[in-house]
Amino acid sequence: MNMDDPTAPPAKRRRLSTQESTATDVDIILESKTTTNGSSSAISNINDEQQLEKELRVGINAYVNPNASGFTGVLKQRYTDFLVNEILPDGRVLHLESLTPPKKKQSEEEVETKQEDEEADSVTNGAAGETKEQDEHKKAADLPQGVQQDSSEPSQIPNEHTTTLQTIFGEKTTKGVINLYNAVLKNPNKKPRDYKSVISDVISDKEVRTQAHQAIRKIFSSKLDTKTDEENNTITISAAPKVVKERGGGQGGGRNGTPRVKNKSGWDDLGGEYLHFTLYKENKDTMEAVYFLASQMKMNVKSFQFGGTKDRRGVTTQRVSVYRVHAEQLARLNGRLRGSKIGDFKHQKEGLELGDLGGNEFVITLRDCHFPGEDGLAVHERLELAKKIVNDAVESFKAGGFINYYGLQRFGSFAASTDRIGMKLLQGNLKGAVDDILAYNAAVLPSEDNQTNDAPVIHGQNISSDDIDRAIAINIWQTTQNANNALYKLPRKFSAESNIIRHLGQKNNKSINDYQGALQTIPRNLRLMYVHAYQSLVWNTVAGERWSRWGNKVVEGDLVLDTDYAAKMNPTANSSASETKKDAAQEVDEAGEPIISASSSAATTGGHDNTIKDHDTIYATAQTLTADEASSGIFDITDIVLPLPGYDVTYPPNELGAFYKSFMASEQGGGLDPHDMRRSWKDMSLSGGYRKVVVRPGEGMSAEVRAYGRDDEQMVETDLEKLNKRTGYRRGPQQKLAQEAQDVEMREANTATANGATFGDPHSKIAVILNMKLGPSQYATMALREMMKVGGVKTYKPDFGGGR
Repeated sequence: MNMDDPTAPPAKRRRLSTQESTATDVDIILESKTTTNGSSSAISNINDEQQLEKELRVGINAYVNPNASGFTGVLKQRYTDFLVNEILPDGRVLHLESLTPPKKKQSEEEVETKQEDEEADSVTNGAAGETKEQDEHKKAADLPQGVQQDSSEPSQIPNEHTTTLQTIFGEKTTKGVINLYNAVLKNPNKKPRDYKSVISDVISDKEVRTQAHQAIRKIFSSKLDTKTDEENNTITISAAPKVVKERGGGQGGGRNGTPRVKNKSGWDDLGGEYLHFTLYKENKDTMEAVYFLASQMKMNVKSFQFGGTKDRRGVTTQRVSVYRVHAEQLARLNGRLRGSKIGDFKHQKEGLELGDLGGNEFVITLRDCHFPGEDGLAVHERLELAKKIVNDAVESFKAGGFINYYGLQRFGSFAASTDRIGMKLLQGNLKGAVDDILAYNAAVLPSEDNQTNDAPVIHGQNISSDDIDRAIAINIWQTTQNANNALYKLPRKFSAESNIIRHLGQKNNKSINDYQGALQTIPRNLRLMYVHAYQSLVWNTVAGERWSRWGNKVVEGDLVLDTDYAAKMNPTANSSASETKKDAAQEVDEAGEPIISASSSAATTGGHDNTIKDHDTIYATAQTLTADEASSGIFDITDIVLPLPGYDVTYPPNELGAFYKSFMASEQGGGLDPHDMRRSWKDMSLSGGYRKVVVRPGEGMSAEVRAYGRDDEQMVETDLEKLNKRTGYRRGPQQKLAQEAQDVEMREANTATANGATFGDPHSKIAVILNMKLGPSQYATMALREMMKVGGVKTYKPDFGGGR
């Protein structure tokens, strides 16, 4: 664009900070689209403008390669257009291979027969001495590895375990915990409530509390349970509930091929106490699927563990583990499951933890794609143009990667964004945070002029009945202060809103202004997500600022993780650094998203042998690059990290360090100070973390361009479809999954809206199918944004959406 030409169309500019604005990558692309495509620009409608405004508001404003041609396409028109397969820690992509449990090995049958014979002999002979000997053997088998059992003395905990406990809890609490454990072993038939619980001293550091929970579980083999008192920051250690004994019929008891296993040695013969299995699900939340499994097994949902949550609108495959359940028991549930399946069962010694994954493989189908310069071209010419543009976009993406922005879903999809709520929490404006949580769009409320049953429409989108009821309920509360009437109308899924109204509406008048008390009734993970969203806003904004200043150039003052620094500067250093790096990259925050955590002196346990090996205790520190190191060519832009604001991180000692301070001090940043992130309310104290600025996709990325006609045409087979094809299985009339019902609705809609002879033409539309692997902390939507550019991703909107 010629800046001196007054007739040139102006680029759309948005000022994102208090700093002097310069033309952003978004400006350049908008200008290009305006001048080349005219009125047919992909961003010419209101939905694209809204999407762009949302991205700019949360700091998403730059591209690695803004000059590459983009294209448009509809994302998730069918949920089978979005396939997600977990990448295992060893790098293999997980697929559903079998629905049947493994056949029993000969050793398992011998274990079962031996145990049944011993039980029969005990009953028949009535030999007290022999029964006592068996009991002692079982008690010893139940002890953690390294713990010695003496018939006349309490259990001896290994010194390294004792040291770990004393480092976390102190000597007094450690002694009480060990005494409680011995009491549980000595009196296995007592009910858990009959034992006296042990309450720790105050543990204010969240990371240390996490260590405490993990240590108790691992050292005492889950025989002790822990619970945090969120108000006092103490931990209560108590006897764990007993695992429900298996009974006959369909739930084990030795029948129907289920091995009878009653002690740890028996589980070890199977491979371990944790049953790992593959969960395949269609158009379901991970927790929705896991809750159903737990309800059918009559178990606490906390018995199930997984590496990370997966998208609802999609077809996803992931590993899950469950404690002391037989594969045969779980496999029987496949007949009751709708929209999900379980398989590939294997017993292992350890359960899964959040972060136990190497990332995700995405197979994404983008429908109804359009490309610059396609107007007037025949279908075969459009296909050739599409292949060139897509191939160029993919090659550029593979070479340069994308800025590792937090995606829009991190910030919520409603007017009162999660980052704004988090900002007010950090400001200490608790009333403001409560007001934002209870905010709604007044246009959602039924009006006197609208007496029909038609759902309100906002920005061209119908509003769901749940969101209408939410707005009505909050309006009742705000105008009448009648909590009972408001809660009666409020749908149960809005837990934060219902907890706040319930607390503020207590008959005790003192509660009406108890905003901290109201906020503390919200589940802790949700409270923390608010402040983490604010951190993400700051990180996105700083990442864009860094890119606008230096692009992919490594500069003096850039930060590199210590593990990466050591590996680059001394490649022959001991290999443990690479293992630490791997673990650090997999740590997960409360939103279910892995991040790299900051260091914490409080996490030290006193020695290598005393370290609890799990993802919650891996901490990272960063090294500042000198001018010589930055210009050496040793480091790449993908090595550079930026901190999430906190009290335990290093800020770049260059212009970006000053930018952190000026942005957070601005109105948009909330008037906060990056060097003052401790709060009297411990949950609001942020230690910080690090995140890579630019990331590249894993090896093997591919793209396919295909012509199609019917909107319900499926482009890619799911794991279940491939499995059914291999096994010759066909779905019965009662086993149709939800996608088929959606296809019927889509065909009916298309029949009603089809225009002219183009509908139904097998070559009238173009789809792009992308296959890419991303790390566990990386957003597929941000990867698509880099390839497709401004306004490229057209997220499919069902009939109803959020209207807050």
